[in-house]
This record gives sequence, C-alpha cells and structure tokens, in this order.
Amino acid sequence: MFEPACRNDDAFLIDELGWLRNVERIDSPNFDERPEGVPIELIVIHGISLPPGEFGGSDVVRLFTNALRVDAHPYFAQLTGLRVSAHFFVRRDGQLIQFVSCLKRAWHAGVSHWRGRERCNDFSIGIELEGVDCLPYEAAQYAVCIDLVRALRTTYPIRDVAGHSDIAPGRKTDPGPAFDWSRLGIVRSGC
Repeated sequence: MFEPACRNDDAFLIDELGWLRNVERIDSPNFDERPEGVPIELIVIHGISLPPGEFGGSDVVRLFTNALRVDAHPYFAQLTGLRVSAHFFVRRDGQLIQFVSCLKRAWHAGVSHWRGRERCNDFSIGIELEGVDCLPYEAAQYAVCIDLVRALRTTYPIRDVAGHSDIAPGRKTDPGPAFDWSRLGIVRSGC
C-alpha cells in the first residue's frame, strides 16, 4: 500500500511556482492563466472514477492528459473531446498526483458559481478524490486531503472549501453524500 508523503509538517510545501514538493507530477495541458489580480480563495473537492465505480486504473490520468481512448470502454464515448483537469488527484490508497500548478487555472469546475461569483475556476483549486458519490472514501484519502488543504490554506488566502455539487448544483453531485466533511474539520451549514 502507498504511504502518503504528508505525515510530517514540512512534506507538504508549495513552491513559488505553485507545485507541491515530494509528490508525483504529471503535467496536464488542460489549464490556462488565472485572471490577473484574482486571489485563490476556494478549494473544490471532487469525486471521480473511470470507468465509473472502478478504482486503481490509469484512465483518470489519461483523461487529464488528453490521452483517454474513447473506444476503450462504452462509458468513455460521452467524454469525446472533453478537455478537463484538476490541480490534484488523490487515489484510494492516498497517492497524490499534481497535474496543474496552483498558480494556473485548471479546468475542473465548469459552469459554476460560489457565493455570488461565477467561473469558479478563476479563483479555486480543484482536488479530485478517486471515488463515487455512494461509497465511503478511504482513510488514506482523508489523511492526504487534510494535509493538502492545510498546505493550501497556509500558502493562499483560502476562504472556503466546497464540493463540486455546491458550486454546480443540479449539474454535479460529487463528492457525494458518502464524503464525510467533518473529517476535514468542516462543518456544513448551507452554501
């Protein structure tokens, strides 16, 4: 089983270019510049698995790097031409991969709004957890997520942590009811 590299205080440091040290880096082409002068104030928690309900494969990595073969699984046909990414991906065993610098705008939120603001990609960091809405996430994922959120809050003026379902209600459901927000120390009180 993968041992998260985040168990000591200095393991999760973000450098001046927005990259977390000591984690696997796989560059995604699916990003662009953030609007000038817009601070990073939101973390968005997502849930993803490809194919749905299957864990441990490389299809999420392929999706985020535009290398997913849409003929490899019947579900993938609906992903044809999709260009998405996230800043981070946390596998079921706690392995952490970074795809996009925190200073860049990853394409994770889509049509979205939070507290009266549109275009959440402009001011957020996306964390994808390998999972589905109805299955509990793993302890290793929570451990990594806690340390990652702490590092992001230390580095950037993060005000809120929300789910994809919070910023795109009616369109998205992740990370789903199986995600235990209290494990991140977040009390949910309506969005």
